[in-house]
Amino acid sequence: MMKAKYILIAVLSIFVISCKQEVKKEKTAKEEPAALPKQEGTIKVFNFDQLEPLLHKKDDKTYVVNFWATWCKPCVEELPAFEKLHKEIDSEKVEVLLVSLDFPNQIESELIPFIKNRELAPEVVVLDDPNQNKWINGVDKSWTGAIPATLIYNKNKRTFFEQSFDYATLTNELQKFIN
Repeated sequence: MMKAKYILIAVLSIFVISCKQEVKKEKTAKEEPAALPKQEGTIKVFNFDQLEPLLHKKDDKTYVVNFWATWCKPCVEELPAFEKLHKEIDSEKVEVLLVSLDFPNQIESELIPFIKNRELAPEVVVLDDPNQNKWINGVDKSWTGAIPATLIYNKNKRTFFEQSFDYATLTNELQKFIN
């Protein structure tokens, strides 16, 4: 009988300790501020909730946001147009953001060397969010998820393109926003 009593006390103690730990975990999770993007090397890694504010700025700039990946041949072929735009356009009026959809486990081995080898000057961030239905629709309802894809927007206008760009076509579309 005495042995059963000690076992019962031990089991209850373990139960009480585990309950306290669960309550502590819940409080900690609720009190933590919104998560910041992870840093992988020199690249910020966002989930869609973290990226979304970058797709809805209401200042005086026009934003060119390109969704691409190193493994996507048409994406790689159009990158020089975005690079040239970034170098030639007034950065106080237009900002270029390259959103990589590369696999997170290849950031260090593939993406960072790719950026360095091509000397990409626009900011590059990685979107790492498994809920593709949420973020594809969140970027634009007409997006099928195919890349390359580009969003051009400012506080007055927003247009989404599910296509490749050359420099002339890209600058022509951008002119519709800044003129």
